[in-house]
Amino acid sequence: MFNWRLIFKVLGTLLWVEAAFISLGLILALIHQESDIMPFTITVVATAVVGTAMRLSGRHAKSALSKRDAYLLVSVVWIAFAAFGMLPFLIGGYIHSVTDAFFETMSGLTTTGATIIDKVEGLPHGLLFWRSLTQWVGGLGIVFFTVALIPSFVGGSVKIFAAESTGPIKSKLHPRLTTSAKALLGVYLLLTAACAICFFIFGMDPFDAINYSMTITATGGFATHDASTGYFNNAAIDYTAIVFMFLSGMSFALLYAALIQGKVNRLLKNAEFRFYTALTLSATALIVYFLLRYNDYTLSDAIRYALFQVVSFITTTGMFNEDAAQWHHITWVILSLCMFFGGCAGSTSSGFKCARGVIALKILRNEIRHMLHPKALLPVKVNDSTVHTSGQINLMAFFIAYFALCFTAYFIMILAGVDSTNSITIALSCGSNVGPTLGLEIGPTMSWSILPALVKWLLSALMLMGRLEIFTVLVIFTPSFWKNH
Repeated sequence: MFNWRLIFKVLGTLLWVEAAFISLGLILALIHQESDIMPFTITVVATAVVGTAMRLSGRHAKSALSKRDAYLLVSVVWIAFAAFGMLPFLIGGYIHSVTDAFFETMSGLTTTGATIIDKVEGLPHGLLFWRSLTQWVGGLGIVFFTVALIPSFVGGSVKIFAAESTGPIKSKLHPRLTTSAKALLGVYLLLTAACAICFFIFGMDPFDAINYSMTITATGGFATHDASTGYFNNAAIDYTAIVFMFLSGMSFALLYAALIQGKVNRLLKNAEFRFYTALTLSATALIVYFLLRYNDYTLSDAIRYALFQVVSFITTTGMFNEDAAQWHHITWVILSLCMFFGGCAGSTSSGFKCARGVIALKILRNEIRHMLHPKALLPVKVNDSTVHTSGQINLMAFFIAYFALCFTAYFIMILAGVDSTNSITIALSCGSNVGPTLGLEIGPTMSWSILPALVKWLLSALMLMGRLEIFTVLVIFTPSFWKNH
């Protein structure tokens, strides 16, 4: 039925990769000689030992991975990474419950950025770095990093990669998966390094510059200060964050074509990029208007704060430089729309994806035309490629599943005693992996620590489903998935 030996073998390999990443936090703990040395040491050893045991149990596995194996493996990998990644928080006593530690780590890996830690500035350097690193690794994907760093780590890499990748449009730079993965990883590293250098030039110390650059290019939102980038109160830092959040919300394949290959026209002619840019500018203009009218901002401040929040929400980054919960409620509607759409397919952003928005608008336009011309054949085309009926059905299925999950979470949170405004924005935030909410009880500048434990487990699952685009996880819960046929 399932190739369990191969699943264990791959999972063991990926746990070795996680142990290597966690060891970077250990190195930082040793440099600063802080209290997180022992928690990191125990975690690295435990992760490596379990990874080795799994590798040994699968050493005679046949390298034949089915689609069902790939879907199960990807979901289990993300849960396992969160389970081992939470250990430094628990062992060191920085987070006191498994529920909170798992929520925090899953929020990091899925680049949601919601936190239950009220005072992040009290954490040692190693743990702050590990929080940021979980987002940087999760931004492109756990399996993606393994494919890029360990070519041919398992037969069936294409199936695993497909189960983890996001968006309705899959762009390949090269016929070989590992070559494409390395090219995209190069773009990711370039963006991260450039962002860190700019932050350092504009006043951040090296530690903050590296951490903020990792979480911004991952469109994650974890920060080393409770006030996020608002801590610096620096316009140059804010605009740097805006630029790199926006770039990270674009398709990395298009960025590679524009930055590395010099094909800027390909970027400018891309329908999804134009939709993404138009939505960002339109939402910013509207919020600027409402800030000037209702909140007495100066024009320069209105542009700076509105643009920052819009880009942060549409890229699902979740950074903040101002408390948007204090703005007029109509701005919440605009930001919620940005939260829903998210960035471009093939980026580190989550959400519905602007590519699906383009397709949905073209379907709507064609249906209106059909009213006038019932016999006309009107194909749905995006960037000279036809979206066939199966793709259109997939879009509608995703739309229905997304809102069904968000509504279910909303309903359960209401029953658990969370107020209505917070419940709906929390559900949208986790389903789109954004992080901040727009309520007053749990606003964009607040932690989520007051939520009931049941709600935190529910939201952890919703964050994972949002990151893996719902169906990769949802299919596991269908009876036919487990039937031996």
